[in-house]
Parts: sequence; C-alpha cells; structure tokens
Amino acid sequence: MSFACSLDTAARKDDLTTIVVFGASGDLAKKKTFPALFHLYVSNLLPLHSRIFGYARSNLSREDFEARVTANIGKTPEERAKIPGFLKICDYIQGQYDKGEDFRRLLENIVKQERVMTADIYSDYENAVINKRNKRVFYLALPPSQFVSVASQIKQNAYDPKHVNRLVIEKPFGNDSESSHQLSEDIGKLFSEDEVYRIDHYLGKEMVKNILALRFANVFYQAVWNKEHIANIQIVFKETIGTEGRGGYFDNVGIIRDVIQNHLLQVLSIVAMEEPSSLKSEDIRDQKTEVLKKIKPIGLDQVLLGQYTKSADGSKPGYKDDAGVPENSNTPTFAEMVLEIDNDRWRGVPWVIKAGKALDNAKVLIRIQFKERSGDMFPDLARNELVVQVSPEEAIYMKTLVKEPGLSTNLTISELDLTYRSRFEGIKIPDAYSTLILDVLNGDHSNFVRADELEEAWRIVTPLLHQIDSGKVEPLPYPYGSRGPEGVDEFPELRAGYKVPEIDYHWSPDSPVSPVTPHLVDPLKRSKI
Repeated sequence: MSFACSLDTAARKDDLTTIVVFGASGDLAKKKTFPALFHLYVSNLLPLHSRIFGYARSNLSREDFEARVTANIGKTPEERAKIPGFLKICDYIQGQYDKGEDFRRLLENIVKQERVMTADIYSDYENAVINKRNKRVFYLALPPSQFVSVASQIKQNAYDPKHVNRLVIEKPFGNDSESSHQLSEDIGKLFSEDEVYRIDHYLGKEMVKNILALRFANVFYQAVWNKEHIANIQIVFKETIGTEGRGGYFDNVGIIRDVIQNHLLQVLSIVAMEEPSSLKSEDIRDQKTEVLKKIKPIGLDQVLLGQYTKSADGSKPGYKDDAGVPENSNTPTFAEMVLEIDNDRWRGVPWVIKAGKALDNAKVLIRIQFKERSGDMFPDLARNELVVQVSPEEAIYMKTLVKEPGLSTNLTISELDLTYRSRFEGIKIPDAYSTLILDVLNGDHSNFVRADELEEAWRIVTPLLHQIDSGKVEPLPYPYGSRGPEGVDEFPELRAGYKVPEIDYHWSPDSPVSPVTPHLVDPLKRSKI
C-alpha cells in the first residue's frame, strides 16, 4: 500500500528478472497468473529484461503451452497484437516436483537466459550478479501439499544467495493453527520471512487498497473512526454460485477456511488498525497484527451456520448433490458471526462477518453504521452508513439524511456516491493478481500476509473449526438462491444492534447500489444485506 511509490518502479532498465510459475499447466496459472503477467507486460510494468518459465509435471508441447498461456488474455485488438512479444519471453520446462535433477535443469535454463539478457546491459554476467540486479521470483501456483517439497527443491537446487530470491505461495496457508504454524516453520527453515510473499488476492483489490487512503488521508473520517461514533461494522461476502462441481475440494475446506479466516479477517484488520507510523510494509503489518491479537476466539454462540439445499424451483442442486460431497457432510457453505476487538478504539463495537455461497446476489462490501444523533431536534432518525463496495462494482457511498425536495419537511435517505465507473471514466482497474505480482517485483510486502498475522487469524477461528470438524455442529439448511438460513436477517439486529432504516431511500438511477440494478445491492430500498 505504498502510495508514494510510482507504479513504474518495477521496470528498471538494469533489472534482470526471472519468474518461474510452478503449476504452469493448472487452472490457477491459466486463469490468474499468466493473465496477470501479461497485463503487466502490456502495461510496460514488467522489467525490460524479463523471462518467464512455466514449470509443471505435464508433458506439454510448445503449442500446448502457448495455448494455456493465451487462453485468458488478449481481450482487445491492441492486447492481441502484443501476444507474440509476450510469448517470446515465455518458456516451458517439464519436470517433477521432488526430483533435484529437474530443478538443476531449471537452474541451467535460468542462468542461460540471464546470460543472454546480461549481454544487453553489462559486459559480463558476474558484474550483473555483483550489482544484485538478478531477481528470481518463484511463484507456487500449486496445492499447499506441494509447498514444502517444491520450496525445499528450490533452496537446494535453484537458489543462489548472490541473487534476489522471492518465494510466492497461494492460500490456503494451512488448515488450522497447528498445520499453519508447521507450514510457516517449514518454509521459514528454507527462506527468510523477507523472501516469502503469501498471496491473499483480496489485499490486491482496488477498494481494499483504498481503505488506508480513505481512513488516514481524510480528517473527517479519522475523527469518527471509533467506538464513540460507530455502532457496528459489517463485512459481507456473498456469491450466487454454489460449489459447481468443486464440492469434493470445498468439503475439506468450508466457507470459514475458504473466505473468512483469510480474506475477511484481512479486510477487518485494515479497517480496524491504528494509524501506522509510516507506509512501510512492516509498519502496516505490525498494526494489522495488533488488531488480530485483540480478537478472542469465536464461540458457537457467536455464529450462524448454514448449508445450501436445492433451489425452491428445483433448478439448482443442493450442496450434497455435488459430486464428492458426503451425504452426511456438515460443512458450512454459509457463516455469519459477530466479533469484538478488545482495545480502546473498538471496545464494545460489534463486527459482523458474513460469507456464503448460493445466495440471492453477489457482492463484497464493508458497511459501517454510525450511532444516532443525540438531541430532540430530529428524534428517531435512521443511522448514517458509510459503505465501501469492493465488488461487483467499485464504489464508496455514504447514506445521508436530507430534506425531501419541495414544500415537504419530511426527511429521506439518499447517498453521497463515489462510483468508480462513472467518476473515473476510462480508467481500467487492474486485476488483484496484477497488482500483487507488481508488488512482489518491487519488493513491497504491504499487501502480503506475514507469519504472525497468519497465526493470529488462525487462532481466532480454529476452536470453532475443530467443533465443526468433529461433527458436533449441524448447519441450518437454506435454499439455493435465498438470503441464507433462518435468522440471517435478524442476526445483525439481535447480535450487533444493527438498525434497518424505516424511511424511504432515494437512489440515484446511475448508482451501482440503485434498485434499477437489483442484482447488486439493496434491492428493497432497505439496508438488509
């Protein structure tokens, strides 16, 4: 989240950068990693002397590899024109993940290409090494079960301390506190914390990155960002799709591990953190970790759990109809919970976290509800709300009370609306993965999860996960396409004191939160979410 850093700092003329994508034949690489690298390439944000190696066990021909690399890129004629140039800097190496000779062969190819790139910059390869201009990024687009094996092979056979080495790993980072701690310990024996980048792609989303600017660059938000003025805060993640054939994988994870422990607790930590002493990555991550330390582990009495069944009309299957899901599965596909942060800024303020699949609409947002105005001049008014919408459209809006136009003296609710699509017309918001890979190239850890952050996040949810895993918890059923299980609307009101406005809400017809776009948010002119 380095606001002072220019985006083109990655494209240093004298940088030699090698990026190795392990799992290059998999879906993650095809759908996210290679498109993100291509986006940086067409935006001139890759270092000028870069090479990309795909590495996987699959025996792919050059034609097959190029087909995978280009499967999700080139949406415009201008982008398609740049595909040949991008492919020229991409190579594929077939190899196993546990064989040292394959990794040594990878290293030989890396060094060979570095020597070719060196010819354009330095008189000799050793000069480039001495000047620390060689960066090697090892991106593990792999299942967690492969992390330690691949990291070990890299360290033994492809690591050179004379170069800048960076290891990128994808979530999930463990399955609970114990397994996460073991993973961090195993990786820590091989790479220093400064060399490790744990990707949580939500930290790369535009509106999540915007929270620091919103909070700390605006004096009026700083003044009211505390328990004296805020009644409750909700962080919401809703999807309209179910597991869609991935039930076998999801049943070992569940909605809490999949979304809450990582994405939503990370968002919470940014919204709740104290102001860091600087925008340096470690100062930011220190403050995020301090917030997580102040949250007690979640108990069953703080949670509403659900599992979707077939839709009311029978057109959509239930969770247990998905292949690989056991008939007796109690894995939650929906979770709503209330947390409290035990520090001076937030003590007594409920934080409602909600996430679910197969719900009525798709959105991710942060809803901050302020306390009522005191005094008799305007009694029983609706509460102001500040909403940061992360998706499907980026927006920030404030629900504000105003007088209805005309001769009436009635009050109504409207919004002060910053919708990015209309305010920043023509600006393309980058994919989260592009942003995060650029941060890796720049050596900026601000948007990556540190080991102690990870440990605290797992501490909060692990006791609840163990109760679910033991079969002691039975999630409530809810139909595919509904708002969630019974009690979903009452939960924030009863557990967190959230108040639903009882007066009309006048929306801008162009707003992404308007009833004319009911698939987005607030289709009932109310604040139910």
